[in-house]
Amino acid sequence: MTDTRPDPDQLLARLQADEAQAARGKLKIFFGASAGVGKTFAMLQRAQDLRRQGVAVLLGLVETHGRADTEALVQGLDRLPLRSVEHKGRSLQEFDLDGALKRRPALLLLDELAHSNVPGSRHPKRWHDVEELLDAGIDVWTTMNVQHLESLNDVVTGITGIRVWETVPDRIFDEADEVVIVDLPPDELLLRLKQGKVYLPQQAATAVRNFFRKGNLIALRELALRRTADRVDDEMLQYRRTRSVAPVWQTREALLLCIGPGDGADKLVRAASRMAAQLGVPWHCLYVETPRLQRLPDAVRQRTLRLLTLAEEAGATTATLSGRSLPEEVVRYAQAHNLSRVLLGRDTRHWPRPWRLTLAEAVGAMGPDLDVIQIALPARQDERAARPWWAWGAPAPEMQGWRPYAMAALCCAAAAALAAPLHSVFELTNIVMLFLLAVVVAAVRYGRGPAVMAAFLSVAAFDFLYVEPRYSFSVSDAQYLLTFSVMLVVALVIGQMTAGLKFQALVATRREARVGALYAMSRDLSGALMAEQVAEIAANFLASQFDARSTLLVADANDRLVASHGAEAEKAVDLGVAQWAYDHAEAAGQGTNTLPAAAMLYLPLKAPMRMRGVLAVAPQQPARLVGPEQQRLLATCASLLALSLERIHYVEVAQQTTVQVESERLRNSLLAAISHDLRTPLAAMVGMAESLTMQPLAEPARQAELAHAMRESALRMRSQVHNLLDMARLQSGQVHLHRQWLPLEEALGSALRAMDGTLEAGRVKTRLPADLPLLQVDPALFERVLCNLLENAAKYTPPGSPLSFGAEVAGEWVRITLDDEGPGLPLGREQAIFEMFERGRRESATPGVGLGLAICRAIVEAHGGRIRAENRPAGGARFIIELPRGEPPAMVADEAWPAEDITEGPSA
Repeated sequence: MTDTRPDPDQLLARLQADEAQAARGKLKIFFGASAGVGKTFAMLQRAQDLRRQGVAVLLGLVETHGRADTEALVQGLDRLPLRSVEHKGRSLQEFDLDGALKRRPALLLLDELAHSNVPGSRHPKRWHDVEELLDAGIDVWTTMNVQHLESLNDVVTGITGIRVWETVPDRIFDEADEVVIVDLPPDELLLRLKQGKVYLPQQAATAVRNFFRKGNLIALRELALRRTADRVDDEMLQYRRTRSVAPVWQTREALLLCIGPGDGADKLVRAASRMAAQLGVPWHCLYVETPRLQRLPDAVRQRTLRLLTLAEEAGATTATLSGRSLPEEVVRYAQAHNLSRVLLGRDTRHWPRPWRLTLAEAVGAMGPDLDVIQIALPARQDERAARPWWAWGAPAPEMQGWRPYAMAALCCAAAAALAAPLHSVFELTNIVMLFLLAVVVAAVRYGRGPAVMAAFLSVAAFDFLYVEPRYSFSVSDAQYLLTFSVMLVVALVIGQMTAGLKFQALVATRREARVGALYAMSRDLSGALMAEQVAEIAANFLASQFDARSTLLVADANDRLVASHGAEAEKAVDLGVAQWAYDHAEAAGQGTNTLPAAAMLYLPLKAPMRMRGVLAVAPQQPARLVGPEQQRLLATCASLLALSLERIHYVEVAQQTTVQVESERLRNSLLAAISHDLRTPLAAMVGMAESLTMQPLAEPARQAELAHAMRESALRMRSQVHNLLDMARLQSGQVHLHRQWLPLEEALGSALRAMDGTLEAGRVKTRLPADLPLLQVDPALFERVLCNLLENAAKYTPPGSPLSFGAEVAGEWVRITLDDEGPGLPLGREQAIFEMFERGRRESATPGVGLGLAICRAIVEAHGGRIRAENRPAGGARFIIELPRGEPPAMVADEAWPAEDITEGPSA
């Protein structure tokens, strides 16, 4: 009896999916065969109905193409302003995604789902925008034509002769919550074209001659209706699975072919293919591997798997199942996929057996709603005649030989020996249990054939050793005949069930291992950052699952395949075959119909956006790649590799884009600094030099004033040039520290002398303790740090305001501080001012490039220290430098630097 209870795991998965779907917006697509059928008109009509019902409808973007009736339906709808995008010197109007996300309407209308956005937009395609809107919980209505579906793009090109470049993945269409087909007969559409209701008159004449021919419209209409019917069929199947509907609904013709290991299975595949083609319906090919079929020779099983491959090439959806009952699995599969017709082979080569139902009769009895069609098998010798009579019922190939049967006999002997001392203690009915246990052990360990033999041996041993008269096969009491019969039946049933469950556990274990290997590979691929890592992960997976070597060929920017492991790996592959597989997006090489003599199998790696490369597989045993299940596993592996390579590609693109943006920002900042902060002092110097030239007899005081101003401009420009050069050297790594032990007072004194003329005398107040340890620094570079800090403080504080310079020991660090009484630092930008070309106040008119503090940070960090800035509670800014204390060498007392030598300002 078939168990119709729902799977709890499926119920839980469905609940989780429903919960995720509830937070996501709903997508509704108005779908048509071509432009002009009225998709936008129908969408606007329904939107107007919702608006009148009080629903907040926002018009994101609608292409009316100047049609008056469509323009009339736009009236009254709230419009979202379009954004202007500059492209090649033109201003283009595009959909404003950020504006829609900010408005968050209940319903958004967005025409032409396949539209390509202007370069520079956040997403390259409009359907990407729609996905982001749906993730934000916004319902979207949109339109599209059948020629924009990715899977039908080539078909439409072959029909119309016109290539459509804007496509939408079938995934978007299939995952839409609702699809509304908008249909119009070809004659009416052609009439609308002539009346100018689709295009302008001159455009309409050209369209009728090219795309809008009546034959094209009929074919496109059929494609649209069929694709919509396929989607409705998928929705119906999903509903049946959700509601656990068992009976088959005769909504659509579909065929299910069940094949086995017999000689005539190839005829069944061809007959089913012809029947499906004649009826124009899809068909499935099913192979159920029961425990009995598991014991067939490997050559027979491989032949069956090749038949599944043949069916898949003929257009069938193939499946391989495992189960104890062939009719039960066939009926379950047919009901799950709503397949109303089941094709089976009718074997006329054996005498009828009235006591046993044929497969067709069993399927008909278990599935009364199914139409069972039998196809006569050819009158050829089947595989049973090719095997000796004693081989039937033998164990699985790995258990063949006399050893399993000997071990089963030994189990029976052990049970008999164990029962000997218990014979006088227990009843015979309890002794029987020991022999049944021997049958179970034989079934679990050695398979079905040894279990059958153990059942007969157990009955014989029980009769011979423990039933009166003992040590003979004669029976004194006729009731023991019933005991023997029941014992034999029970032993056979237990043995068969145990062997079947063992087979099911073996199949489940193998499938679990494959799924686990795929999960492990996908987990490893998620962390891969280079193609070499992807190649290594693929090699490990293929070696463990298929005992095969592999080479990953990645496409470069010129679509040339390059081995991820270099030239040595390329020598093992045929680049010509690999390039063919890449160019045609089809598998080639061993086991395929293209260049099957090649030593390797070449699988194209097709990612969502483009081809990413080819996976070359060289199996040790080619038969391991023949079956459909193995082919699907390989295809899944190739898909995961392609997705990983595409992710790595876009990570590299993002990194390059970030570098380019940062380089552009630095370049612009540098140009701005040079154009303003270097040009200004140069212009002043030129002007003052001209003044000296034009007034050679000017007063000495005036000449001295001009010379002093020229010197100030030159010094300021020299400081900025030094900053630029220092930053360039620091970033290039060409600066090497020449550390020396020196007192902080000496470094500060050098800095103050260098700042003479920039800082007023007595402006810097020092607070340096007498026991301050020596610092191990590069004197010239550290002087540069102090100069930049003092210059920065002088620029951004009022003239004459005091600057306080102090130092103290804080654990393993020496902390140096510089306080000012200026306006302080902008909140939130205390650390940003240490970036290149960043200034404390962007609107400040104070000259500068914005490199002084960046140079300070680079030099301090090169010394193993750190620098930061903060606002003082009493007002003003504080800059803090922390340097490692270190272990200074011992100094003679009279060589110590007196702390009183520097007390204040440059005059000290």
